[in-house]
Amino acid sequence: MNSLILAVVGVAMMIAGYLLYSRFLARRVYKLDAGFRTPSHELQDGVDFVPTNKFVLWGHHFTSVAGAAPIVGPAVAVIWGWLPAFLWVTLGTVFFAGMHDLGALWASVRHRGQSIGTLSERYIGKRGSRLFLVVIFLLLLMVNAAFAVVISGLLVSTPTAVIPTWGALVVAVLIGQAIYRLKWNLPIVSVVGVVALYGLILLGDRFPVVLPETVLGLSAEAFWILVLFVYAGIASMLPVWVLLQPRDYINGLQLFVGLGLLYGAVLIFRPDVVAPAINANVPEGTPGIMPLLFVTIACGAISGFHGIVSSGTSSKQLDKETDARFVGYFGAVGEGLLALGAIIATTAGFRTLADWEEVYSAFNEGGVTAFVNGGGTILNAGLGIPTSLSATILATMAVLFAATTMDTGVRLQRFVVQEIGLIANVKLGTALATVIVLAVCLGLAFGAGADGSGGMIIWPLFGTTNQILAGLTLSILAVMLMRRRRPVLPIMIPLLFVLFVSVYALLIQLGGFYRDGNWLLLIMDLVILVAAVWVIVESAIALNRARSSEPDLDEPVAVDAGAAGPGEDAGSR
Repeated sequence: MNSLILAVVGVAMMIAGYLLYSRFLARRVYKLDAGFRTPSHELQDGVDFVPTNKFVLWGHHFTSVAGAAPIVGPAVAVIWGWLPAFLWVTLGTVFFAGMHDLGALWASVRHRGQSIGTLSERYIGKRGSRLFLVVIFLLLLMVNAAFAVVISGLLVSTPTAVIPTWGALVVAVLIGQAIYRLKWNLPIVSVVGVVALYGLILLGDRFPVVLPETVLGLSAEAFWILVLFVYAGIASMLPVWVLLQPRDYINGLQLFVGLGLLYGAVLIFRPDVVAPAINANVPEGTPGIMPLLFVTIACGAISGFHGIVSSGTSSKQLDKETDARFVGYFGAVGEGLLALGAIIATTAGFRTLADWEEVYSAFNEGGVTAFVNGGGTILNAGLGIPTSLSATILATMAVLFAATTMDTGVRLQRFVVQEIGLIANVKLGTALATVIVLAVCLGLAFGAGADGSGGMIIWPLFGTTNQILAGLTLSILAVMLMRRRRPVLPIMIPLLFVLFVSVYALLIQLGGFYRDGNWLLLIMDLVILVAAVWVIVESAIALNRARSSEPDLDEPVAVDAGAAGPGEDAGSR
C-alpha cells in the first residue's frame, strides 16, 4: 500500500465530513443561531469571557484538544496493523469526534458558558453530576501529569527543541499584544508569528540545550517537569488573551505548516507502508485489538477531554453561535489530520518491515519517538530537509501541542477544584485553587520516584477514562436534544458504542491490574468503573424521563451569581 493513497483518502473523508455532515448537524440537530447572544458578550469580563475571532479561537481550541495524545495513541495502535487505526481515525473523526465537540460547545453556549460537569446536574441529576466531577478530575490529573512527563522526555531526548519551545512563549505574548492592544492586521501578525517560530526552530537546531544529569539535585527530566508546572500554573491565571489564545493560535498555524510539510513530503516521496494492514504477528503480551484499539486511539477519533475544553474555555470566547461549527467540528478535523499523519509516519517512515518490527517489538514501544523518527525520515527523503532539522520540527510540534494542552488542563482542573470547594461550602480563590492543582499533579508526577516518572503510572487508564467521559458527555447531549424534540440518532449510535467499548476495556484492565498486583491502578480503575456505571444508569433514567417531558425552549439558563462551575472562574468575578 502506498502512503499517498492513505493520505488522499483520509483527508478527503475528513474534509467531506466538515462540508457535508457538520452542515447537517449545525442546521438540523443543534440548529445554530447567528443571532443568539453568546456568553462571551453577555458575561464579558476581559479574563475568561472574551469575544474572539473564530480563527484565533479555532487555534486555541484545536491546540488545546490536540496535545500529544493524537500522536501517541495512533503511534501505539498501529501495532495491530495500519488498517484498523486508519478506519477508526477517519470514521471516528467524521461521525464521532466532530459531532461530540460541536455538541459540547453548543450545549455550553446555550447555558451561559457552563461546563459539561455543571450541565450534568441539570440534565442527569445531582448524584450523577458529583460522580461526573470525579471522572473529570481524574482525567485532568492524568492529562496534566502524564503530558508533563512526555514533554520533559522530549526536551531531554531532543535538546534542539528547547529553544523553540520556550521562545514560543515570547512570540505568543507579542502576538497577543499586537492583536488586542495594537489592533494589527491578523494575517500580517500570523505570517510574522509563524516566521518567528520557525526561525526559533532553526536556531534551536543549531544550538541544542543539553542539561547536566542533575540540576538542583534533580534529574534533567524532573527539573523540566517542575519548570513546566510552575509555568502552567502562572499561565493558567493570566487573562486568556495575554498568552493562552495567541499561543494556541500560533501553535495551530505551526502545526498546519508542519502537517503541510509532512503531507507534502508524502506527495513527493510517496513511501510504501511497510507495516502490515492487519498484524497477525503481534509481539507477546500485546492485548487484543477489541476493545483496546478504541481506547488506545482516543484523541484523533473521539475524546472526552474535548468536551471539557469546549465547555470550559472555548464556549466563553465564542463570538457567534454559528462559529461553533468551524471551531468545534473543524477543530476535530484538525486533530484527525494529525492522527492520520502519525499513522503514516509510523508505518511508512521505515525502510523495511524488519525495521518496523524492531521498533514495535512490544506493546507501547511505539509513540512519540516513532513518530519523530519516522516522520523525520519522510521529510528528509521527500523534501530534502536534514534529518536533525526534521526531528527538531516534529519534536517541537509535539512539545508545543502537549504544552498548550497542559496550559488549558491546569486552568480547567482549577475550575473543577473550585466547584468541589463550593460543594463543600468552601469558596476557593484562583491562586489557592491553582496551588492545590499543582500540588496534586506534582504529587503524582513525583510519587513513584525523584525522576518524575510517576506521571505515567496511570497512563494505561487515560484512554479508557477519556472515552468514558466522551460517552457521558454524549448522554447529556442526547437528553438535551430529546427534550428539545431534535434528531437524536446521530448522538445515540456513537453514545452506545463508546460506552460499550469503554466499560469493556475497564473490565479487561481491571483483571490485568489484579494479576500484576498493581493496586494503585486497580483502585483507580474501580473508582472510574463505579462512577461511570452509576452515571450511565442515571443517564438512562434521564433519557427515559425526557421522552415524556414537556419540550424545552432554547433559553439560556440562569446562573447563581455567587457560584462558579468548573467552567467559570470564581476568582474572575
